[in-house]
Amino acid sequence: RIAADFLPNDLEPLLSSCHLDGAIAVQARSSLDETRFLVELARQNDCVKAVVGWADLCDANLDHVLDELCQDKELRGLRHIVQDEPDDQFLLRNDFQDGVRKLADRNLVYEILIYPRQLDAAVAFVSALPDQPFVLDHLAKPDIKNQNVDAWQLGFDGLAQFEQVSCKVSGMVTEAKWNHWQPDDFRHYLDSALEAFGPDRLMFGSDWPVCLLAANDYADVYQLVAKWSESLSDSEQQKLFGDNAARIYGIGK
Repeated sequence: RIAADFLPNDLEPLLSSCHLDGAIAVQARSSLDETRFLVELARQNDCVKAVVGWADLCDANLDHVLDELCQDKELRGLRHIVQDEPDDQFLLRNDFQDGVRKLADRNLVYEILIYPRQLDAAVAFVSALPDQPFVLDHLAKPDIKNQNVDAWQLGFDGLAQFEQVSCKVSGMVTEAKWNHWQPDDFRHYLDSALEAFGPDRLMFGSDWPVCLLAANDYADVYQLVAKWSESLSDSEQQKLFGDNAARIYGIGK
């Protein structure tokens, strides 16, 4: 279903229908060319407010690469697809951590994309980098389909203890029963995220267009979180659906 091009013109009406002003484009390929492509989209389309791209953080020439990428104010963070690394301790590699240490001085967020089995390494990773802002993607992908809470909860709560880590409420439907999930399937995970991170370190993410594998449309994913958040105050909902992301990624500065 997602073997097609998805571009800002496709996204803009979806955002508008959910009363959202814009989105952050996040890398899907481990490619500098894709990062530059996303930056160009952000330059040309007001609905793309910022970019989280990719660079080889173990590259000996990383300083040069970052200096080039950071000429573009649209780039606000980097991500590596750690979930695909065969070594569950990948985040503890010295060369990788040395690369991430170069990001804080350039005002770049690092996004953590992992599975629950990698949470212990993520806790040690974040502990070693106290000055680096982090965003945890997709709640670390808990096994919502099988409601396997135990493999996720302890590590997730442990990661939330670090104040420099925020959490993106995203990517949940693809971890549930595709197209057969119910809102209650996610309640424990959403409640846990709020309790662990608090309203100042949570942000909504659609994971569009990947979410279309498991949901009918963008609005389904938005409404899932919006309905859950109705118990929050108006200001807390505003933080969840925009203000926290603007602050954490420095959008508007």
